Amino acid sequence: MKSILTPLGPKADKDTVRRHNLSLVLRAVRDEGGEATRAGVAARVGLTRAAVSSLVEQLMDSGFLTESGKTFSGQAGRPGTALKVARTGPAGLGVEINIDYVSVCVVDLAGTGRVRQTEHLDNRGAAAEEVLARAAAIAARTLDSAHEQELRPVGATLALPGLVSGGAVRQAPNLGWNEVPAQDLFGDALTALRPGRPVLPVASENEANLAALAELWFGGLGDVRSFLYLTGEIGVGGALVLGGELLRGAHGFAGEIGHVVVDPDGPECRCGSRGCLEQYAGQTALLRAAGVEGAGGGSGVRELERRARAGDERAVAAVAEAGRMLGRVVSGAVNLVDPDAVVLGGIYRGLMPWLSPPAGEELTGRVVSGLWSPGSGRLRASSVAGDAARGAAALVVQDVLDDPVAYAEPSGG
Repeated sequence: MKSILTPLGPKADKDTVRRHNLSLVLRAVRDEGGEATRAGVAARVGLTRAAVSSLVEQLMDSGFLTESGKTFSGQAGRPGTALKVARTGPAGLGVEINIDYVSVCVVDLAGTGRVRQTEHLDNRGAAAEEVLARAAAIAARTLDSAHEQELRPVGATLALPGLVSGGAVRQAPNLGWNEVPAQDLFGDALTALRPGRPVLPVASENEANLAALAELWFGGLGDVRSFLYLTGEIGVGGALVLGGELLRGAHGFAGEIGHVVVDPDGPECRCGSRGCLEQYAGQTALLRAAGVEGAGGGSGVRELERRARAGDERAVAAVAEAGRMLGRVVSGAVNLVDPDAVVLGGIYRGLMPWLSPPAGEELTGRVVSGLWSPGSGRLRASSVAGDAARGAAALVVQDVLDDPVAYAEPSGG
């Protein structure tokens, strides 16, 4: 009979154990936010103080940790030396490419956004090579700014709309991309702009997934570890986090909630289907329904918000209808996966006063658990921290925290 047991890897040797413990200590100091001591870290990770002291010294020598004075516990004994993650050294670069903008940021080991550059560009109809070259140019300028702050980005992550797998955009209907090798095109363009500099490793992920991770790591979710995240842009992206882990699906394509069909006889969608959610709740559909003509992107959304605040009936009705459609689709997802919360990001954050009540009514009436009654607080706006570029950069930082030895400054570097 064929075994169903998972094959076991080789047993951990001394070097593997030490690398793991270096990660434990670095994460513990990062999580304490500058108030960590060797004794406190030892108690948290379950190692002896002597072992932690040795690990801390290695992390300091490699530039991952610094000391920042004394900290007082209020108990008898000598004060401990406070530890914190370094504000210089390894960092992550995040590059979000969306329909009408490119946003690039650098995040340090503490998760702090240190550099941000955003350019509003109409990427619809432009060749993928052109869009990715523009993004690489913005990224190169951002890297120069990071180096001025003595930061050393060790990798880049692309946040891309649509189906992303194996370094390629399989399909991005709103960009008109199909089977685009985005990682290679971006990496080659960035390398060409930085002759003589080390080649920066590039990864890629769906932008809604990365925005959800940013919300998980930096947002105001508290103890919530299972949630459905929707990002409203030109289209509608979705991501599902369960137990603190992103659910990607068997092929990496989970979360395409914007292409759930609301009405099979509805408007034609760029994906080739009809009546998809984004044809009712996406940015273009919202602005059209509200009568906000000739103003796309951020300016159009700001005008929509202004009209809604002023009580413009058409604007309020358009947002309310989008909220109802969102609530109907989301209620099905809630019944299926039972998250603790639904988080609305992107353009939805500023529209929540008018979007939330009709969406909440749909959830109350359609979710069978009875947990989504009005006032439950389960439907909420994202925080300002929950953006895809920051999540993309932080994904690189997570790799550094997982194995700091692999990202130590090379000798002579």
